[in-house]
Amino acid sequence: MSQLRVTKSGLVVSAVICIFIFLYLRNPTPAEPEEEPVHSEVVECGFYPDELCSALFEGKGAAPQIAKFCKTPHKSEIHAHLHTPGNCSRISRGLHFITRPLSTEEGDFSLAYIITIHKELAMFVQLLRAIYVPQNVYCIHVDEKAPKKYKTAVQTLVNCFENVFISSKREKMAYAGLTRLQADINCMKDLVHSKFQWNYVINLCGQDFPIKTNREIIHYIRSKWNDKNITPGAIQPPHINNRFKDKPPHNLTIYFGSAYYVLTRKFVEFILTDIRAKDMLQWSKDIRSPEQHYWVTLNQLKDAPGATLDAGWEGNVRAIKWKSEEGNVHDGCKGRYVQDICVYGPGDLPWLIQSSSLFAYKFEPSTDPLVVTCLERWHRLQVLRQAEVPIEPHWHFHQQSHFNMRLNH
Repeated sequence: MSQLRVTKSGLVVSAVICIFIFLYLRNPTPAEPEEEPVHSEVVECGFYPDELCSALFEGKGAAPQIAKFCKTPHKSEIHAHLHTPGNCSRISRGLHFITRPLSTEEGDFSLAYIITIHKELAMFVQLLRAIYVPQNVYCIHVDEKAPKKYKTAVQTLVNCFENVFISSKREKMAYAGLTRLQADINCMKDLVHSKFQWNYVINLCGQDFPIKTNREIIHYIRSKWNDKNITPGAIQPPHINNRFKDKPPHNLTIYFGSAYYVLTRKFVEFILTDIRAKDMLQWSKDIRSPEQHYWVTLNQLKDAPGATLDAGWEGNVRAIKWKSEEGNVHDGCKGRYVQDICVYGPGDLPWLIQSSSLFAYKFEPSTDPLVVTCLERWHRLQVLRQAEVPIEPHWHFHQQSHFNMRLNH
């Protein structure tokens, strides 16, 4: 009987794949417009996307191939909400934002976020609604070079939330230049002078996504980094120092580390006022990717609030699949490598949800839209399961979930 069930299951999977191929070939891919592509034709994929996402998370062999024939419908839905003027209640409910603190613990511990974006409007909305809670505060830095239509859509969304705002000073972002570092500092100034009280600040870009809930992030900070900064990195090798145009100010020992951080409010206030931090910012104008030096170097100053001296690379801030670490730290990239960093594919989902990191990088919905869609649904299930308040209906993405309910972490 078990053999019969296996055979029947195999026939069903084969039939489903054939149907997908037929529908895919029947509906030719439309020409890609100049702005962000919108996948208007969606192949029917069972109870989409929950069943397919469940298969991907469980690592079922055929799932990544089937995923190629399924396109996420959420981009067009999100664009419709933000490009059509309407009341904010419709926008927040229609886009499934969580509008109440989910526990007393979370309500008493506020995080600030800095998010730098320049493209992929739908991805930005998915990121923001994944980390949004009303007790946190969010500074959005939009690249000054971004299209006007994009800026308008972001402003439409931001206007609906008192605790979300666009940075008062915007930079024209340039790869490996000072602008990324300056964008963060611009937001920090706005956050410090805002009316909101917050405990820590976390920086994100538009291609990040959380793999821990707000509650889990708070637990991680409180358990291992209470009143401490997280700036993974190590001392800069001497031969690298020779590449700098000028010697570091104040005889600072330069460290190299991650551009991502979790910083205490007191440390942020320190770097905005301390002469060493100001002089290092000025010095950073002449070096490549200064954000990889700035935060970790200043966090080594003994008198800096929350300093974590010689913490090394400790701190699970970001899950990244580096090509150089394939076979050791991870099982290889199931999407594709871009500049030695994995742009995640559907086959990377099992690895992502097993990671101990708070966030993951790098996602490109225009290439693999289902990856973020599945991760978002899994993440929302974790968030709602941990809630200690009644669940509002619009917090669910669907009235009925067909997700595999065994997918806990």
